[in-house]
Amino acid sequence: RLLNNTSARSTMKCIEKVGNAVDAAIVKFFLSLGRHVGNYPRRAIVVSIVITLICAGGFAQLETETRGEKLFVPQDTRAQEETIMFESYFPSLSRVEQILVQPSNSGDETVLTKERLAEAMQMHMAIETGISRTDGQEYTLETLCTVGGNACANSSATSEICKCRITSILGQWNYNPQELEDDNDILTTITQFGSQDDLNSILSGAVFDESSGQVLSAKAFSMTYFLDDRSFVEDGEEKDPISEAWEKDVFLDTVEPFKENYPSLFLNWLSERSFEDDGGSAVQGDLELVQYSYIAVFLFLGATLGNFRCGLGSRWTMAIAAIMLVGFSTVAGIGLSAFFQLIYSPVHSLLPFVLLGIGVDDAFVICNAFDQERKGQPRTRETNEQLLLRSSRALSRAGASITVTSFTDLVAFAISSSSGLPALASFSAYAAISVFFLWLFSAIFFTACLVFDERRQIENRRECFCCLTRKKNKDEEEEERQTEDVPEGSFMMTYFRNVHGKAILWGPGKVMVLLLFGFLLVFGAYSATLLEVEDTQREFIPTGTSLSDYFDASDELFPDAGIDFFFVFEGASNIYQSRNELARLDERVSGLSNKPPYIAEPNSEEVFRNVMAGFHDYLIENGSGAIGNVTLDEESWPTNEQDFVNSLQAYTQTETAPGSRFRRDCSFSFSELEAINVASEYVRLTKESNGRTIDDADKQIDAMDLTRDLVQSWTDLQSAFVYSDQYVTIEGFKVISQEFFRNIFMAIGAVAVIVLITVASPLAAALITFCVVGCIVEILGFMYHLGIVIDSVSAVMLVLAVGLSVDYSAHIGHNFMTKPGDDRDERVMQTLSDVGAAVMNGAITTFLAVAILLMSESYVFWVLSRMFLLTVLFGVANGLLLLPVLLSMIGPKAFEHHKELPNEDLADESVREGDEETEIPADEIMKGKEELEGDKN
Repeated sequence: RLLNNTSARSTMKCIEKVGNAVDAAIVKFFLSLGRHVGNYPRRAIVVSIVITLICAGGFAQLETETRGEKLFVPQDTRAQEETIMFESYFPSLSRVEQILVQPSNSGDETVLTKERLAEAMQMHMAIETGISRTDGQEYTLETLCTVGGNACANSSATSEICKCRITSILGQWNYNPQELEDDNDILTTITQFGSQDDLNSILSGAVFDESSGQVLSAKAFSMTYFLDDRSFVEDGEEKDPISEAWEKDVFLDTVEPFKENYPSLFLNWLSERSFEDDGGSAVQGDLELVQYSYIAVFLFLGATLGNFRCGLGSRWTMAIAAIMLVGFSTVAGIGLSAFFQLIYSPVHSLLPFVLLGIGVDDAFVICNAFDQERKGQPRTRETNEQLLLRSSRALSRAGASITVTSFTDLVAFAISSSSGLPALASFSAYAAISVFFLWLFSAIFFTACLVFDERRQIENRRECFCCLTRKKNKDEEEEERQTEDVPEGSFMMTYFRNVHGKAILWGPGKVMVLLLFGFLLVFGAYSATLLEVEDTQREFIPTGTSLSDYFDASDELFPDAGIDFFFVFEGASNIYQSRNELARLDERVSGLSNKPPYIAEPNSEEVFRNVMAGFHDYLIENGSGAIGNVTLDEESWPTNEQDFVNSLQAYTQTETAPGSRFRRDCSFSFSELEAINVASEYVRLTKESNGRTIDDADKQIDAMDLTRDLVQSWTDLQSAFVYSDQYVTIEGFKVISQEFFRNIFMAIGAVAVIVLITVASPLAAALITFCVVGCIVEILGFMYHLGIVIDSVSAVMLVLAVGLSVDYSAHIGHNFMTKPGDDRDERVMQTLSDVGAAVMNGAITTFLAVAILLMSESYVFWVLSRMFLLTVLFGVANGLLLLPVLLSMIGPKAFEHHKELPNEDLADESVREGDEETEIPADEIMKGKEELEGDKN
């Protein structure tokens, strides 16, 4: 036991020795850098600009990406392999345009009246005959539609529109207004559309006669148009200008003014371009709010970095420098990241906002250090040599603190850059690189600007017109005499020493703080267990838009509609040998709607479309005379594989073929059958969450996984696989659920290691890390109660929360380690007086920026604003309340090497590092004086 205790003490001393050495090295580095920047501020600014411009050259190689499947879903997954295989057989997908038609009077029982159907037919005719123009070429629905749908009830109808794939009851009149006008029994005609299941797929709330099965009424019906997908990728963005122009000029121009043109109808509509139109407009509006955020931050910086009133002690110029610091870091970070071929996505528009929150903290810390090092010396009595010394000492004081916070932020982001979600990985990499530049430019650019500003104030020059010298009025002279012994920021420092510090370090105050944060920790931990991965794709659609209204109406009118998927079977030989089993595939998927994999009952062709079943039924009823006249066996199948392939091709692959509705369900290479697909769908997979109905991500994952297992179990039907365009998104849910907490734990672990190395004390590092963990747990708990779920957006934001929450505690913890003495309460008081104001001002600055974004409409900024608010609230609470109390109770001793830097000997400045002393010789300071005079001129 004695040996164990001795070994533990040796390990602790070793860690403390390493930490002392690291801190001493950082102090020495920044002492030298501060001296150099103080000597050559103009050079430091020029170097910063040159570095920014060089890195900005990377913008020429910037690769943008906006496709969701390339950003928010994992790459090289099974779903992507399935997508590649499916599209190799069935390359042309369709763009979907849908209209939900209801009576304009919500009190009416049915939409199936001749008046309303006539207006719907009139609307269809406007869509059918409307013309759009792209690059001088005219396009109509007939030229753009997906062919092969048997849109008309009369298979012999010659109208071109009948060749298009359209799903609507209007097809019962062959999209001919006169036929509808002449029909005296429209309900019987509608009933002939198909079975009740077929009708229920396009009618909402249909009521049928129990004896005859005739449809009697319906609340609504849908009209669905399918356009050929002509999209292509350009600069990471998917474009289809021909279809998009038609959607805007024909489809949307027809349905949007429905109240004037079709007064008996109420419409909700879906257009493919609406996703970008509605979502993009909300994001664009919120980007304007970000501009207002920067204005608010600038005003607060100008008011708090120095005196609010321009004159003695004002620092409005430094507020501009702080904004420029963020701008330079953003440009350099994005440019260098582009050099490394990292993708740039819409999520990266958050980067300047994130850097703003980190950068202003560094600005406050550096300005605070400059003020502290003046030690009550009036600026008008300060010489350039003293300013040089102050610059060196201030940066050595602030540099260590911003280094700890910057590199913990950097590592937190770097860890998340390994994420399987490309958007999160790329954003984290951009952020890590940008944080490095933020650290670098804070030390050289911002400090150099501060040196120039201090010279301006020493020489009593105007802030906006620094070449002009001001004349002091009597009030300013009196103010200077009153504040000769008090540094700027004294109000906040006085608050932390005389109010804040005394309140939390008072015995009952400590108990109240511990009880409060104990409750928050337990509450947060419990609430965090309730968080779930959820499908939030719908949240990206702003409320009050036509697209949002459509989805709300669809949920109400067609609550059973689910995700489409396809069973794909490959190889002509395999398909022919398994023809009977494939024709009866519905038997294998029946009875699975109420349990995983939640496959909808195959009761209608709208839900389960099987080309093999349709082909076999046709052969039984009609023989093969019209499709090749091949010999059939006793089961009514062609007698050999080649005849089977030829007759199937004749049955499906021409516009007038009897099975043209299955045209896209078969893949032929010339006369060779490559694959077939059987279309199916899941039941609606939803759940109730916080009083609203949302898609259930867990059920979607189960449905995907178990459907794959089901197909693999069909050993007699191989080779086969299952495909859905939603599988890549669902696999993203799986990755998010696996990575969400893993990345948090890894980031916190890395932060703990860095803090341990830099603060020298395992105990101090443990306390700082504990506060960071507490902050994250509290954020997770309140996420649940604010309705924020685990998804790709919150995953990005939580990584930011880890990085930002470290800053508040690390500044306090590191500064505490620089305060010598045995009285922990007094050391905490000194720490709060020293950096409390800087930490609080940084938090307030971030809060002001976030407060404006609370009015945002887009989902990304809605989540960002609330999670930033939680990060600021709990980060500053843990850093300025809990951590000081813990340090006052069990805080470790200060750095062994740390001594208060001497103020009297201006010609022989030194800092002690263990047994080694580093000096700033008098001749260097005198040489710096000459440089100062030259730089000033």
